[in-house]
Amino acid sequence: MSTTRLTMAQALVKFLDNQYVSVDGVESKFVKGVFTIFGHGNVLGLGQALEQDPGELIVHQGRNEQGMVHAAIGFAKQKRRRQIYACTSSVGPGAANMITAAATATANRIPVLLLPGDVYASRQPDPVLQQIEQSYDLSISTNDAFRAVSKYWDRVSRPEQLMSAAINAMRVLTDPAETGAVTLALPQDVQGEAYDYPDYFFARRVHRLDRRPATEAMLADAAALLKGKRKPLLICGGGVKYSGAAEALQRFAERFAIPFAETQAGKSAIVSAHPLNLGGIGVTGGLAANLLAKEADLVIGVGTRYTDFTSGSKSLFQNPEVAFLNLNVSAFDAYKLDAVQLVADARVGLEALGETLARRGYRAQWGEAPAQAKARLQEEIDRLHAVEYGGEGFVPEVDDPLPRSVLEEFVELTGSSLTQSQVLGVLNETLADDAIIVGASGSLPGDLQRAWRSKGPDTYHMEYGYSCMGYEVNAALGVKLAEPDREVYTLVGDGSYLMLHSELATSLQERRKINVVLLDNMAFGCINNLQMGHGMGSFGTEFRYRNPETGKLDGGLVPVDFAMSAAAYGCKTYRVKTLDELRAALEDARRQNVSTLIDIKVLPKTMLHGYHAWWRVGGAQASKSERIAAVARVLQENLAKARHY
Repeated sequence: MSTTRLTMAQALVKFLDNQYVSVDGVESKFVKGVFTIFGHGNVLGLGQALEQDPGELIVHQGRNEQGMVHAAIGFAKQKRRRQIYACTSSVGPGAANMITAAATATANRIPVLLLPGDVYASRQPDPVLQQIEQSYDLSISTNDAFRAVSKYWDRVSRPEQLMSAAINAMRVLTDPAETGAVTLALPQDVQGEAYDYPDYFFARRVHRLDRRPATEAMLADAAALLKGKRKPLLICGGGVKYSGAAEALQRFAERFAIPFAETQAGKSAIVSAHPLNLGGIGVTGGLAANLLAKEADLVIGVGTRYTDFTSGSKSLFQNPEVAFLNLNVSAFDAYKLDAVQLVADARVGLEALGETLARRGYRAQWGEAPAQAKARLQEEIDRLHAVEYGGEGFVPEVDDPLPRSVLEEFVELTGSSLTQSQVLGVLNETLADDAIIVGASGSLPGDLQRAWRSKGPDTYHMEYGYSCMGYEVNAALGVKLAEPDREVYTLVGDGSYLMLHSELATSLQERRKINVVLLDNMAFGCINNLQMGHGMGSFGTEFRYRNPETGKLDGGLVPVDFAMSAAAYGCKTYRVKTLDELRAALEDARRQNVSTLIDIKVLPKTMLHGYHAWWRVGGAQASKSERIAAVARVLQENLAKARHY
C-alpha cells in the first residue's frame, strides 16, 4: 500500500481539494475554498498546510468568525447547496463566534464545513490560552457547544481519525435531507502531527446527489388524496430551488390549474408575474396567498419545513376538510402536519405525480378565485409603494399607539419623510431584473415577502430559517462570490447592520462589489411593532439616549451617520432623504467598482402590516394592563382555531 507522510492538517487540505459532486451527470468541485481567521489554535497547523499547498482551494481572510461563516452560507445557498466553503478559526472565542452561524446553516439546511481549532489532545500544557476547564469533565472544550447546532460533529484526537471523520463529514454535507453545519474540531497539537496516510484517501471522490424517486405506493396515496379535492394550493419552499425544480413546479401548476404560494426560501424560484403565483404565504405573507389558504381543501407543500411563519402557527388553513400532502426529500419534514408523505426529490416527485394525475384526468376547480386574489394583491402592492408621509394626521401602515410625535421628531432630526414602503417600491422598480437581493431579519423580510415582485429566477435570497441579525451584509459577499457577474444588494435595517457587517471590509479586499441598502428608522422596528401590538409600550426597542431626568432610555433619538462609517472602510457611500436622491444613488452605485452603502432614513412604522395570519408569541397571561389582558384572551381564541400538531 502506497502512503504519503503528511500532517493531519496537510492531509485534510489535500482531501478537501479532491471532493466533487455530480448532479444530473454534471461534475463540479465541491469545496471552493476556505475562509480563515488565524490564531494560535490553527495558524501553525491548518494555516501552515494552506500556505504550503492549498491546491485549487481559494483562501479568504475573514474579519469576524460569525461573519465569514455567514458569507460561506450565503455562497452555498446561492449555489443551491452544490458547492461550499470551509471556515477555520482559532480555539476559544474564535470558535465560539462561529456557533451562531452554525445554527443559521443547520436551521436552513445549508452545508458549511467548520474547522475550529481545539485544546491539546495530549493535555500536556493544559490549561492553554483561551481554554475553558470543566472540573467534572476534562474532555470538554468550547467546541462541544457546536454539538447542538451541527448535523455532524467530530473531534479528530489522533491524526489517523481524520480519515473516517472527513468521509463522514462529506456524507452529511452532500445529503440533501440531512445537510447543515458540519463541525470537525481540530486539537492544535494533532493538526501538526504527521502520519503515513494511504494514498487512496486522497483519490478524487465524486459524491452523487442522486434524485430520490417517489415510490408507486406513495404516488398512489397522493393521487387518492387528491381525488375529490377541488381547491388544492401548492406551497413552493426552498427545496424547489435546491432541487432545480422550478420548471417542474410551474408545469405542474399550469397542467392542473393549481395556484401556488411562496415561502421565504422559495420566493423567486418562479417570477412573481406568473398568473398562478400568489406570492408570499403566512405571517409575513401577502393578501392573495393568505386569502386562498383559508379556503384550500388540500395543501401540497413542496420542499418546505412549515415553520410557524409559513403555517401561521398552524392556524392559517381553516377549511374544515383541509388535508396535507408533503413532497420533501426529508422524511422528517414530509411527516409534518400529519400529512400524506411523498418522500422524494422535488423535481422527480412533481414529474411523477403529474403523470399519475394526468392519467386520472385531474384538474383543480378554483374558478376565477386565483386571478381575483392576484389582482387584489397587485392593487395592494401598488398602493403600498405609493404611500407618502402627509404630515399631521398621517396614519402609518403599522398604526399602533406610538405617539405620532415620534414621526415629527424623526422628520425634524433627519430631514427625511420617506416611508419604508415607497423606498422598497423605488428599489423594486429600479433594480435590474437579474439583480439579487439579500435579507434576513427585522421588518424587511415581511415587507419583501409581501410586496417584492421578483422579476428573475433566484433573485430573492432570504435567510429566514434562523432570521439571524448580522447575516445580511456578510452573506451578500458569499452571494457575490457565487454570482460574480450579477449585482448583489443587501437590504438591511440599522439594528442588524450595527449587529455585524464585518465582511464588508472583506468585499473590498476581494474586489467583490456588494451594495448595502441600509434603511435606518433608529429602532429595532420589527420588535417595537411586536411589543406594542401586544399591549406593551415602546420599551427598549427604539434607539434613544438615556434621559438624566428619568434614568431611562427615553431621551431623544440617537442619530448615526452610516455613510460616514462605511466610507471609512473605502466604500462609495450615499446619504438619502428624498426619492430623487435615492434614484440618483442607485444609478451611480451601478457604475461603481467598489462596494457601496446607501444610507436611507425612513420613518418609523411605515413598514407593512400583516394579512389574515396569526402568529403565536409568548404574551403575559397575567398583567396589570387591560390591553395585555385582552391580547391574552385573543391568544386563547386563536389557539382554539389552530391545529394541535
